[in-house]
Amino acid sequence: AILVVSATDGPMPQTREHILLARQVGVPQIVVFLNKCDLVDDPELIELVELELRELLSKYQFDGDNIPIVRGSALKALQGDPSELGEGSILKLMETIDEWIPEPVRDIDKPFLLAIEDVFSIKGRGTVVTGRVERGVIKVGDPVEIVGLRETKKTVATGVEMFRKLLDKGQAGDNIGVLLRGIDKKEVERGQVLAAPGTITPHRRFTAEAYILTKDEGGRHTPFFKGYRPQFYFRTTDVTGTVKLPEGVEMVMPGDNVSMEVELNAPIAMEKELRFAIREGGRTVGAGVVTGILE
Repeated sequence: AILVVSATDGPMPQTREHILLARQVGVPQIVVFLNKCDLVDDPELIELVELELRELLSKYQFDGDNIPIVRGSALKALQGDPSELGEGSILKLMETIDEWIPEPVRDIDKPFLLAIEDVFSIKGRGTVVTGRVERGVIKVGDPVEIVGLRETKKTVATGVEMFRKLLDKGQAGDNIGVLLRGIDKKEVERGQVLAAPGTITPHRRFTAEAYILTKDEGGRHTPFFKGYRPQFYFRTTDVTGTVKLPEGVEMVMPGDNVSMEVELNAPIAMEKELRFAIREGGRTVGAGVVTGILE
């Protein structure tokens, strides 16, 4: 992943949030692009920002001492400035990514699953869902299910497309569009998944382990109690849920790790070890993982 930080502001609360979420979802490596370096005259100030960033990355179990930090100016690059801080910084960023971040292992042997990000209706062709293939392979003609939020629907993938090119198949890691047979645009929405038949089911109740962010991490300022109703962000959507705390636990403080039971307002395509974020009004206040399915 590329972490972009302003040299004029340094790490902000959302920087902590982004680093924490990167750790929670399993991002193995980070490269930092320190933007707006052209607006900072004192090199020592930039070095201080870099030092602060390295300490922050180390706090969340990244290799803060060694992570590459590329200095530059995105605006200068966009304006065609050929200098080291302009286009040169973007070229250096790409080279650094190639050197530092290994080619990811694609999880193609497991059953197909794609988290739906968007839905389109193409005149004369039908409904297309887009998203990133989490695992497996999908080929033209494969049967699939639309799972979560609504009643599960069965359909067939009649087309696979990536970057406006028609393909025979899509696989783990690809961002693709899938044309679905006999499905109206109103019958599918962001937050559902497209999956190989019978491989994942929708659930509302589950047990989880979660970490609640501190105030300094951009999280809550106050504890929460049983009956707490935040939004749970799974893959590509928020669903409101009610928290039930373990017996003997009256409240949960920012900075706590907690076991909880959750009941969602709508069913989500779910399995053990699925990660999620806990949010309040679009602000991340916690992160967790599903430990068991109850219903």
